[in-house]
Formats: sequence, C-alpha cells, structure tokens
Amino acid sequence: MDPEHAPATERERSQRPQKSHHEVADELRARIKSGVLRPGQRMPTQARLADEFGVERGAVRQALRILQSERLLTNVSKGAPATVAPDLGLGRAPAGQAAPPQPTMVALASRVAAAFAAPHVEIDALCLTSVSLTLAIGEPLRQIHAGRLKPAKVDVRVLLPSRDIDLAFPAPVEASAAGLLHRRWLAQRNAQGQVLQHNLLALRATHGIDVHVTFRALPFTPPVKLYLLNGAEALFAYYTLSRREREIEHEQLEMYDSDGTRSMLFGFEQGAGLRDTTFVEQSHLWFNALWETISSDLQLSS
Repeated sequence: MDPEHAPATERERSQRPQKSHHEVADELRARIKSGVLRPGQRMPTQARLADEFGVERGAVRQALRILQSERLLTNVSKGAPATVAPDLGLGRAPAGQAAPPQPTMVALASRVAAAFAAPHVEIDALCLTSVSLTLAIGEPLRQIHAGRLKPAKVDVRVLLPSRDIDLAFPAPVEASAAGLLHRRWLAQRNAQGQVLQHNLLALRATHGIDVHVTFRALPFTPPVKLYLLNGAEALFAYYTLSRREREIEHEQLEMYDSDGTRSMLFGFEQGAGLRDTTFVEQSHLWFNALWETISSDLQLSS
C-alpha cells in the first residue's frame, strides 16, 4: 500500500520512535509491580498495546512472553489477552514477614510506586541524603504524568542530618580532610532534597495534586534509614560502613562511608502479625517524636 494512503494509525505508528520488546516489557513490569495492573486482572489486548507503544504485535508478544517467564503473567497466547498472575506476592515486593530483604534501591522503588496508588500518599523518611527516595519517586511520577495514577494528596516529611554537626560518617580517615568531606556531603544533601522537592511540588501545577514536602534537621547522624509509607508499612535498613577511597575536588581521599542504595531493606507491614504491626506503630511514634522535639528547620541551601 502507498504510505500516503495507509490508515492514520499506521502512519502515526511509523512516525514514532520504535520501542524494543525489552522496553515494552520494562514498562508493563513496572505497572504490574506498582499495582496499576493488579493480580488476576486481564491485560489490554495485544492490538491495543501495540498501538499504545507504537510497535508491531510481534514485539508485544515477545514482551508478554518475557513477563510470563518471570511468572508475572499467565495465559499468554495469540488469542485472548494475558492475565496478571493471581499469586503475585513476589512481583509486588511485599513487606511483612514473607518479604526477603533486598537492596534499598530495588525494594524501595516498588513499594513507593505501590504507595502512590492510594488517594492520600503519606511518606516519612529518615536518611542521610535522600538519594534513594529521590530515585524511588521517579517511577510513580512517570505514571502520574502518563495518566495511570492520580492521587489527590501527597504529604512527604524528611528528616536529614543538620549541616551544623560533625558527621559520624561519611568521615575521613585523616581528620584534616573533614571540612572537604563535609562540604561534599552537604552539597549532595541539598541537591537531592531540592530535586525531590521540585519534582513533587511540580505536580500541583501539572496535575492539580495537593502536595506538601517538608524537611527538618537532626542533631545527629542516623545509623539507620527508615521509610514509613501510608501509615501501613515501615522499611528499615542499616548504614553499614566500609573504608573506601574516592576523588573529591581533585583529591584522593580515604574515608569511612556507606552506600545507602545497597543497604538491605527490611519490610514490616501493618496487619501482617503482631511483630510487624508493633514495629510499624513504634516506628511512627519514634519518627514523630524526633520530628516534634529535637529536630529543627532545615534550609536546602549551601
């Protein structure tokens, strides 16, 4: 057929940048893990997915087979639409006693994305720089901008170390380099906080979502990180220190530091048993006590 006389949908599809079947699988996997596509729910037809992603049906079928091999989908065929696996416990990275600990960046991203499916999203975080939280917020923001999620309200509170304290870590092996390392940490803390704040507050203008983001400063270096999601989950990890060498401002510096994105995150869920319920409740009490007593106003500036 002459391209000039091809159906409009085919012409539009040919003009879009082509996604690979791996990219299609990645997007569908994110929807399943975040809860946008729920266990037992039928998927859109292959024709509809092909049109949405601007690919041929063969690429959609390949993507669906990948997800079937990961046990996220069932009934993948050329006929009826596939179904999200009904026993999707591990696909949604649950909290609670059944959830194995995973690196923070893996576990936090899926749980934050699932939290954004609620009408009122509430996230409390205690951490060293908010790097992990800023990265984890990325997926639900993409889904909001794509029209697949729209919470009515988002409240985020973050506790970070004060700029005025001597950090326990990151700490230089040689005390003479403390000032250099402190400047680097402070710049990272402020930059990550500003990105997190900007990205969330932008939802007010773009989607009419009622968003509030507040930071407060702690007078100590937290040895652990804690994330509380929608009053129902507590995610907890240790900052495990190691000795490492890095280049900072053109100097090789030996330091004691922790990679928070790789810290193993342990999940506790309200209603998953007495142990979990008590941990979630006590974590909220602890966070609120710090917020209301010894923390102070925090300005994200150098």
